[in-house]
Amino acid sequence: MSIEVKVPVLGESVSEATVGQWLKQPGEAVALDEPIASLETDKVAVEVPSPVAGIMGAHIAAEGETVAVGAVLGMIETSGVATSPAPAAAPAPAAAAAPSAVVADDAAALSPAVRRAVLEHGIDPATVKGTGKDGRLTKEDVLAAAVAKQAAPAPVVAAPVPVPAAPTVSSDGRREERVKMTRLRQTIAKRLKSAQDTAALLTTFNDCDMSAVMAARDKYKDVFEKKHGVKLGFMSFFAKAVCLALKDFPAVNARIEGDEIVYHDYVDLSVAVSAPNGLVVPVVRDVDSLSFAGIEKAIAAYGKKARDGTLTMADMTGGTFTISNGGVFGGLMSTPIINPPQSAVLGLHRIEDRPVVRDGQIVVRPMMYLALSYDHRLIDGREAVTALKTIKEAIEDPTRLLIDM
Repeated sequence: MSIEVKVPVLGESVSEATVGQWLKQPGEAVALDEPIASLETDKVAVEVPSPVAGIMGAHIAAEGETVAVGAVLGMIETSGVATSPAPAAAPAPAAAAAPSAVVADDAAALSPAVRRAVLEHGIDPATVKGTGKDGRLTKEDVLAAAVAKQAAPAPVVAAPVPVPAAPTVSSDGRREERVKMTRLRQTIAKRLKSAQDTAALLTTFNDCDMSAVMAARDKYKDVFEKKHGVKLGFMSFFAKAVCLALKDFPAVNARIEGDEIVYHDYVDLSVAVSAPNGLVVPVVRDVDSLSFAGIEKAIAAYGKKARDGTLTMADMTGGTFTISNGGVFGGLMSTPIINPPQSAVLGLHRIEDRPVVRDGQIVVRPMMYLALSYDHRLIDGREAVTALKTIKEAIEDPTRLLIDM
């Protein structure tokens, strides 16, 4: 019996995706809920699980192909029929051909329990000697074969040699290589260009003395981690400082929708995170009501999901303000681009010792440049500059975060 594997619902307003990679090839055993393919949407990569246990059948959609929600991706064979390669696959040379994966020579000869065990463990019944009546296979025969298969040393297979994209040669003899942009990278490009074309972007800068925050972190980091099970980082301080500023300057936390301004009485903080497939921006909900530990735990959880490629559409939907930390990569200063439909983004940068004047004396302090990019259509310069100054003052004197100053 052939079971269709269809493109699942991918989230609100998402109607299509690109087949990123087939994780199972025709003829390979597939367990129930085992990922068989990955799909790339505008924001995340989504794994498609198998709806049944069986053998991977034909790939209906090829890698790189755009598929709509509900479209058939491929087939899973659950009967005793050997599967054949996907139509687009090139035939292997006779000397290197591997035997086809066979579920059963005669499906009717296998009991339901034996058939289930065969599918579950990927055993070829033709290679197992049956001990049941008339030489039939029993479930115990299959389980014993599965144990033996696991115990056997893995065959030595030469590592596949990656095939580079066909290079092109320019008129002066230099080589170039063309690689198709991933769907995620295409979306990032469109959104960033749209932000530049639509918003009246402007950036204001300030510098921030990190001495007080660094001293507080050094003093409490061990106790904090022991109590809450998460490290105390700088991001929670900045998140709290941002909430303080947005409370005083609600336009920085607003958005333009048509000819209206939408103000929010909450802060859903988008935190830019570097993932293997590009920059992603998960959202920490109601960050204004979270504790320092709650903020650090949420950010740490999103960081892990980004690295593992398990972020969902819901994780990145919404957001009223963004913090982007280029300092982790060594950036000294930048002009971050807003994340539409948001109207502002705070850019953090690396901390470095610099000479500054304090009480008429030149001293060395750990300094960080802060950058606030904003949509000048909605946010006036006075609001942007004062909001950034509020963030700076809260970081330089963290007591302000406790007494709402």
